[in-house]
Amino acid sequence: MQEDTLQTLVLIKPDAMKNSLTGYVLSQISEFHTGLIFAATKVVHVTDMLAEEHYAEHKGKAFYPPLIEMITGRLHFPGEPHKQRVIAIVYQGPNAVKKVRDVCGPTNPNNAREEKPGCIRSLGAVIYLKDDAGNIIGDRMDNLIHASAKPDEAEREIKIWFRPEEIPAAMRAFPTVTCEDTFYFKDGKLTKKYEKGGICVLAPGDVVWKSDLEALRAAEQGKPSETSLQAVVAKYLLNREAGE
Repeated sequence: MQEDTLQTLVLIKPDAMKNSLTGYVLSQISEFHTGLIFAATKVVHVTDMLAEEHYAEHKGKAFYPPLIEMITGRLHFPGEPHKQRVIAIVYQGPNAVKKVRDVCGPTNPNNAREEKPGCIRSLGAVIYLKDDAGNIIGDRMDNLIHASAKPDEAEREIKIWFRPEEIPAAMRAFPTVTCEDTFYFKDGKLTKKYEKGGICVLAPGDVVWKSDLEALRAAEQGKPSETSLQAVVAKYLLNREAGE
């Protein structure tokens, strides 16, 4: 993709909504301030599968479990599933990744307040994590917003959170193909034959990211792929009714 039409993923996190900062965040990343435009946006009830794929690089770290609890909304809205959501946005325009990161400020809210007062994350908080004995074992950053750090990271994340059909055809930044097969997902496995309780991931005629279809075909043949099966399937489980 050309430099002047780069895209980036932004997630307005549950802690921002808990503190009624959604409008503030949107105003700071508006076309007026950044020159970027919306390519897609939606409200997402984040599943564990999606959260784990999004934060896969942090698996095994002390802050990983609370990070999953945070992005799924369970941490800030316990017992209130109707409030457990994230606003996912694809922004497009010149230097999209860098522009959004500049508006967000440093990842750590404490650093953000010192280095860039007034940036989005300067309104966040650092929550220290303790073990059963009360010893600090790490921290969790409630920094209000996620923004892709690099163009290749943006591509991976956009494909995790959005299906091609959710982005206008003229604004799709990555190659797509039309699926000619039917794929089902059940109990962590991919099949081409429907079984009760299985989820239809793709059907003939569906427009899909080319890399996603390649990953599904690799999984079907038991071959390795740069994109995991879970990363492809996660987006198709979003906002479904429980048990659907």
